[in-house]
Amino acid sequence: MAELNSDVSPPDRHVVDRRALRRQVLVLALPALGEQLLNFCVSLFDTYLAGQVTTGNHEIGVYTTTIGISAYISWLATLVFSLVGTGTTALVARSRGAGDFDLANRFANRSLTLVSVLGLLVFLALTGLAPLFAEMQGMQGDSFRLAVRFMRIDAYGHLFYGFCLIGSAALRGMGDMRTPMFVLGVVNVLNMLLASTLVFGWGPIPPWGIDGIVTGTLIARFCGGLLILGVLARGVDHLRLRLAYLRPHAEEVWRILRIGAPAALDGVLMWTCQWLFLALISHLGEGALGKAYVAAHVIGMDAEAFTYLPATAWGYAAAVLVGQSLGAGAPQQARRLAHEAARQCVFVALVGAAIYLFGAHLVYGIMTKEPQVQQIGIPALRFLSWYQIPLAVMIVYIYALRGAGDTRAVMLINLVGIAVLRLPVAYLGGKVLNGGLIGAWSGMCVDVLFRMVVAWLYFRSGRWMHTRI
Repeated sequence: MAELNSDVSPPDRHVVDRRALRRQVLVLALPALGEQLLNFCVSLFDTYLAGQVTTGNHEIGVYTTTIGISAYISWLATLVFSLVGTGTTALVARSRGAGDFDLANRFANRSLTLVSVLGLLVFLALTGLAPLFAEMQGMQGDSFRLAVRFMRIDAYGHLFYGFCLIGSAALRGMGDMRTPMFVLGVVNVLNMLLASTLVFGWGPIPPWGIDGIVTGTLIARFCGGLLILGVLARGVDHLRLRLAYLRPHAEEVWRILRIGAPAALDGVLMWTCQWLFLALISHLGEGALGKAYVAAHVIGMDAEAFTYLPATAWGYAAAVLVGQSLGAGAPQQARRLAHEAARQCVFVALVGAAIYLFGAHLVYGIMTKEPQVQQIGIPALRFLSWYQIPLAVMIVYIYALRGAGDTRAVMLINLVGIAVLRLPVAYLGGKVLNGGLIGAWSGMCVDVLFRMVVAWLYFRSGRWMHTRI
């Protein structure tokens, strides 16, 4: 009997393990992908609405440029919130992996208290600095007033949106990707409905023009903040609002900030470099041509969300699985899960690359009515298709390192890539060599390739496994 059975091969253990790893990653990544696709739709939809509003006596591309600048400012706010959010996800995931649900809940509650203060500070800063931001991008006259009003209205939304971001970060740390998808999905759908209604008017509602976009965003973010607090007040996946845990606790607050501070500094440094990158693009041409370059850049970056937002979903999955595995004392499992997330993300990047390569004309044809913006943007977007795989892989490994709590290494990698490589190469290619938008975007390609290689090598080294949080 033993001799007969010897011809029957057992399942390949390596194949079985790979299937299990694939399922673990997909279970977390797919709901996060739904959330990110909704984020993409909102960003692209706002830019589309701005491109459909007639410019009248304003400069070419002024509404699209206003949306783009405001998106950069809004991004700055979310990066500041990473002071709390990154530490929250890492600590909640580590506690969840160790089976300490009460500690995970304490970290979640302390984080909500921290973000309430941080949201107020962000609002005050953005409201006061709005004129400076508009001046830095060379806006004047009606364009200046339009951009300042837009940014100041948008700043109110961050008073509430911080709760949405941090509550979602805590839930992701527990491995719950569906609740953040639901909450942020409601926010994004409401945003699009309100914006389209207010921009063009409907029934008794008169057209608000570009002000309708920011008003829709403000109302949606207010509702999102209330919704996430309502979900946590009711309780979900061992997380529940508790008055005793909302009170600041020095040691636990310090642990959150110790992880989050490098991430926040990293974010602010990245934003500063990206802001300088945007300023560089605005100086690729004089007058109306410079505005056209900025508008083409804004549309291209929105379109690139076909890659980086899905990659962010797999990055969320990698961060959570790495943190939980380290909490459970299984660092090798953390390594395998992160590699699996990176492999899956390659296929996502191929989809984005195909869209940019073969659909650039369609993208710009839909997003703007201005021929000059289309002429600049279409060849540049096709050029962008060639570095989508490095972008996606880099995002996954960066998030995996953050999930381990190794935010200092991430900060250094990003700083070198963006400040030392992206800006100088972009200036050389776009300005010195007169390469236009393709020349400037060459700096992005060099930067992303560098960060992908370094992040992958650092992750392979395993030093992140010994990060104490």
